[in-house]
Formats: sequence, structure tokens, C-alpha cells
Amino acid sequence: MIADALFAPFSDFEFMRRGLAGCLALALGATPVGVFLLLRRMSLMGDAMAHAILPGAALGYLAFGLSLGAMTVGGIIAGLVVALAAGLVARSSILKEDASLAAFYLLSIATGVMIVSLRGRNLDLLHVLFGSVLALDDNSLLLISAISTLTLFALALLYRPLVIECFDAAFLRSVSGTSPIAHYGFLVLVVLNLVSGFHALGTLMAVGIMILPAAAARLWVRRLPAMLALAILIALASGIGGMLASFHADVPAGPAIILTAGAVYLLSLALAPGGMLGARLERRPHLES
Repeated sequence: MIADALFAPFSDFEFMRRGLAGCLALALGATPVGVFLLLRRMSLMGDAMAHAILPGAALGYLAFGLSLGAMTVGGIIAGLVVALAAGLVARSSILKEDASLAAFYLLSIATGVMIVSLRGRNLDLLHVLFGSVLALDDNSLLLISAISTLTLFALALLYRPLVIECFDAAFLRSVSGTSPIAHYGFLVLVVLNLVSGFHALGTLMAVGIMILPAAAARLWVRRLPAMLALAILIALASGIGGMLASFHADVPAGPAIILTAGAVYLLSLALAPGGMLGARLERRPHLES
């Protein structure tokens, strides 16, 4: 009975298998990027970038309809412009990256809304805002898989400078010329994975599959390789759990996936060694001694 509830949806329905493939690709690509966002203390940047790609995707939809290519290219262009401009301002002025990023993504949103308003058309942007993980077609799956593959190769190449930059960016800049490559390369990966994620989860929730599994894994383990592996497993389990909840309870799949990841995070926050209760239990023997 339980086995049927867990496996039958995926064996009987192709759209569930497509959604599972999309969740697996996102877990392998977007979640490791979220781990580095968390370690670089740039978690909120993911949310800002998710808003920044919205105008580009919406303009692509406005010009070409529900075209995967147009929405993807529009989102990538808008996200890259905001990310690279914010990074350039942060490195060449006294403004910190969070301030420059906030300024540019607000300008991006305002520009997109202004253009859409001037066209005088009502857009059904629910697909862009909330995604459609249970309606992924071949092209969407190929796009998500290609971005995930590219992300894994890029992270393998940039792993060492990214790790050093997470803990001491000034040291990396002083001893190596790879700092700009790692910084801007990482920003490009953030944008690509947010664009990849919005096809399945929407622009407003794509960042959830990046940050929530990474935050939950950080509470359980301290070593980076273990944290990457655990975050990927949590993201994949959240995808499967959310899709099953969507199938059996007839609720939207995207929010169900993010709420499942959020439940894992809250559970980890309560019980993990780095969480609220775990940290108290760890300190007690030390205080007693």
C-alpha cells in the first residue's frame, strides 16, 4: 500500500517522471550553487537575482509568447546585466555588493513593469512566477540538464578559488589573479541556475531549492564536501516528497516542493548539531566539566 503510494505515480505517469528528472537536475546544479551562496553570506542575493530575471523573462513572453528560448534568453540577459553591473560597482566604488545589487535589481524590475504597462497588455505571468514542474517538456528538460551539467563542470574548475573566497576574499585577491574569474563566474552560474529553476518552480521559488537544502545541510555537517552531498540529497528528497504530496493531495507542485524543503530545514534547525536544541546539548558536557 505504502509502496504503491510512493512508486506508482512515477511508474504510471510520464509527467511525474519528467518532473522527477527536472528535480534531479536542479538538485545537482542549483543546490551546490546555493551552498556557495550560503557560505559567501550572499543568500539574499539569490532572492534579489530571482526578481532581477523576472523582467527579462516577462519581456521574452511579451514579445514571443510562451517561448522557452525567448524567456530563457530574456531572463539570462536581465540577470547577467544586473549581476555583472552590481559586481563592477562593488569592486570599483565604496558601495558594498548588497547595496549595488539592490539598486540594480530594483531598476530592472521597474524597467520591466514600465515596458509591459506601456504595451497595454495583460500577461498571464503565473507560469513565470510559479513554474510548472509537472508540465516540463523535452526542451525544458534539456535546458535544465544542460545548465546543471555546465554548473558541475564550472564548479569543479572554480572549486579551490571559490572555497578560498568564501572564507577570505581579500587573501585570494592578494595572492591570485583568479579572484575576478571566480567571482564573476560564480555570478553567471547563479543567474543560469535561477533561469533554469524558474521553468520548474517559477522565479519566486527557484531560489528556495538553492538556499533551503544548503541551510539544512549546514546545520548537520561542517566539512564542505559532506555539506554539498547532503544538500543535494535533501533537495532531491524534497523534490520527490513535494511531487508526491502534489499528486496525492492535489496541490500545486512547486510550493509543495519548497514547503517540503522548508520542513526539512525547520526539523534540522531543531534537532541538528548546529541547530537550536543540538547546540544546547553539545555545550552541556563542556559546562558541567
